Amino acid sequence: MSFFEEWVELDLNPILSFSSNSKIIYSNSEAQFLLNRIKQKELFDLALTYAPKTFGAQTSYIDLSIKNYTFYAITVMYENEDEIHMKLYKSAMVKKENNLNIKNINVTNIFTLVDLAISTSKIKTNINFIKNYDPSIPEFKLDASTFIKTLNQIFEAFKDKKSVTCSILLKIGEYIKIDGKKYSLISVEISSNEKNDFSSINIKENNSFILTLDEDKITIDLPLIL
Repeated sequence: MSFFEEWVELDLNPILSFSSNSKIIYSNSEAQFLLNRIKQKELFDLALTYAPKTFGAQTSYIDLSIKNYTFYAITVMYENEDEIHMKLYKSAMVKKENNLNIKNINVTNIFTLVDLAISTSKIKTNINFIKNYDPSIPEFKLDASTFIKTLNQIFEAFKDKKSVTCSILLKIGEYIKIDGKKYSLISVEISSNEKNDFSSINIKENNSFILTLDEDKITIDLPLIL
C-alpha cells in the first residue's frame, strides 16, 4: 500500500468509489463503518445528487444528518462514465464511534442477556415480545453490564407498545475495524410497528457497541470478538 493509499485509508471521513451500476469499488475504513448503518444505494444516490454536471470534481456545503452522522460537506468527482467517487466530511460534533472500548469485555451468551432484559420488562409491562434469534451465533466477548443496562433503557422506551420484536443476527458481509483488525458484527435489533420517542435513552460514550436510533427501532451492533 502506497503512502497516499494508506493516507486515504486512515482518513476519518468516509471515502467511496462506485461503478456506474452502483457497486462499491473502494471504501476506506470509515466508509465501511458507515455502510454498517446506511444502505449502499442510499450513498450512491447521494453521490449522484451532488455530482458535478460535467467531468471533474465539485464540493457542496450541506447540513445533512443520516442515522448518527452529521455531514457538513460532500465532494463528488468523476472523470468517465464508469466510476464516481465521493468523500463525506463529518461534522466535528460527531462521535467517533469506531473507537470502541473493548478492554473490559468477557465471554458472554448474548441470548441469555437479552432474555434477562425481556423478563425484567415483562414484570412491569404487557408487551408481547417476538424473538428472532440466529442460534448459530456463538458466545463472544462484550461488556455485559453496560449492554444489559442499555437493553433495560431501550425496553423502557417501548413500554407503551403492544408488540416488540427482538432480533439477534449476524450481519452478512459487514465488519468493523478495531485497532487494525476486522471483526464481524452481531446486530441486536429492537423494533415495533410504530414511531417512538427515544429521547429518554442516555448512553455513556466509549462503549463496546454501536447504538443506532431510528423512528421505530433501535439497533445495537457489537463486534464479534471470540
